[in-house]
Amino acid sequence: MEKDNRYVLPIFLLILLIALAGWYYAQNKSAATAQEQPVTVLELAGPIAVPEAELSGLGWHGETLILLPQYPEGFGDGDGALFALSKQDILAALDGTHPTPLEPAPVHLTAPGLKESIPNFQGYEAIGFHGNQVFLTIEAGEGIDMHGYIVSGEISADSTEITLDTSNVVEIPMAFPSDNHSDEALIVTEDSVLTFFEINGADLNPAPSAHVFSFDLEPQGTLSLPNLEYRLTDAVLDSNNIWVINYFFPGDTDLATSNDPLVAAYGEGPTHAQQEQVERLVEMNYSPNGITLANSAPIQLTLDGDNARNLEGLVALDKQGFLLVTDKFPSTMLIFVEMP
Repeated sequence: MEKDNRYVLPIFLLILLIALAGWYYAQNKSAATAQEQPVTVLELAGPIAVPEAELSGLGWHGETLILLPQYPEGFGDGDGALFALSKQDILAALDGTHPTPLEPAPVHLTAPGLKESIPNFQGYEAIGFHGNQVFLTIEAGEGIDMHGYIVSGEISADSTEITLDTSNVVEIPMAFPSDNHSDEALIVTEDSVLTFFEINGADLNPAPSAHVFSFDLEPQGTLSLPNLEYRLTDAVLDSNNIWVINYFFPGDTDLATSNDPLVAAYGEGPTHAQQEQVERLVEMNYSPNGITLANSAPIQLTLDGDNARNLEGLVALDKQGFLLVTDKFPSTMLIFVEMP
């Protein structure tokens, strides 16, 4: 009996070691795996609620969320309108103390002659603010003969009117000729504005970069940007972290790839493993010397079957998560995604 007892402690220690190794692996595997976050849709009312609104960007002006239609002239007289929602109402709708639908208020746009001055104008794509100064990107062109522009202006303190400086419209150099693609995202830092080309996959754009502008729209060169497959449709700066929308629509066969480094590193959530589309938020690190991928898993949105949501606008909602808007596919949607 004594002889047998000699093996009890070593066997116990071996079992304990195996159990600890399994626990450690599971913990680290869980931490490294891309998470899928549920989507909360905040119902909208009013003229902006129709798919034809084609929302293309979001930005915070203080405590007011500004929603950017691609074609503001479709709303109201003259140059049309953007729309506004208060943060207070959004937070109250999320906690159930404010009834939905939410009806955004119009923000009158004054931009005399701007649309007519740009050949093949295809609308506004992104918006950002620095105090009462507003910045927007514009897409124009046809086929692969595309052009991107940046313009600035002022928003009234009460967020009811935007006036653009139509005398200072600056063209953004194209990364490469690409059908219906331009700089569709921007962020505003403490002292500059950065714009991002939509296509940054390794095979199509081997050395992507962000264009840098002063607040007077003087070009300040470029910053290196990491490769990112599919489309980059909007971005938000939160401290020194940039979050971007990374979206793939199955119909964009030219952007399809069998080599997605983020999937290789972090895997796919259950709905992404079942569907072709990709809907995720990717974190990057920002510094004046360049932009790099963060060492973190992307936030994958729980997919709605094969209904690909054309995600076009992004802002952070305090430290709770993110608000996103869709273009007209599958409909106009204001979405909340909680931070994991």
